Amino acid sequence: MKITNAMTVDVEDYFQVSAFEPHISKQQWDVLPHRVAANTNRILDLFAAHGVKATFFTLGWVAERYPELIKRIVAEGHELACHGYQHIRVTEQTPEQFRADVIKSKTILEDLGGVAVIGYRAASYSINTSNLWALDILQQLDFAYSSSIYPVQHDLYGIPDAPRFMYQPIAGQDFKEIPISTLRLGNKNRPCGGGGFFRLYPYAISKLAFQHLNQREQQACIFYCHPWEIDPEQPRQTGLSLKTRFRHYLNLNKMEQRITHLLNDFAWDTMANVFLNK
Repeated sequence: MKITNAMTVDVEDYFQVSAFEPHISKQQWDVLPHRVAANTNRILDLFAAHGVKATFFTLGWVAERYPELIKRIVAEGHELACHGYQHIRVTEQTPEQFRADVIKSKTILEDLGGVAVIGYRAASYSINTSNLWALDILQQLDFAYSSSIYPVQHDLYGIPDAPRFMYQPIAGQDFKEIPISTLRLGNKNRPCGGGGFFRLYPYAISKLAFQHLNQREQQACIFYCHPWEIDPEQPRQTGLSLKTRFRHYLNLNKMEQRITHLLNDFAWDTMANVFLNK
């Protein structure tokens, strides 16, 4: 039987990525050219052409400014989910600040979308061993799942020894953590679920990884991307480190074609439909 995988989009603009925080202040966000609505609509068009439903983890900040985008996501049968309000990493928040941020963004999304928001993804996968209290808060706020812990070793995020597939992180609660897909090679988990890694590797490698997960491990994959990743014409930032520039701008001109290959080669649906049967 063909396994259905979960397609996800983290709805944020190019200037909101964590790596740009030292270079672009939040006070500048409203005066910079916005490209998130146009790019997200391009992704929605692509999904519509292939009959694919996806989960859109959306910033409250974006939703406030582009309510019609939220309405289109919901109207076309996609899952609307929460990505926080202003892309602040959980590692930079106290429990009280995190709770307030989540409540604010969840309320904005539910009011605009007219649907319950049950999924959450932390900015830059920033739930780690130092702030697992965030999962308790999400469960208390009526989220059914999080997709915020990346079971890899990375300089910015990750819990390398976390489970690779969906699990219940809170004893006695049905709340789920659903990690981004990884491939186990040797004694390490290797990222294969999207983002910069998907742009770095040739598409054939990503295809083989997903086939292995589906066919050999009999597990559904989770893929993620950002609207700015299909936009090679986005304004270029200056003063970036070589590593940041490489990670952000690598192969942006190839991303849309690679996503199209994924849509053709595998079966896709929302997080809720794949993992929760909602």
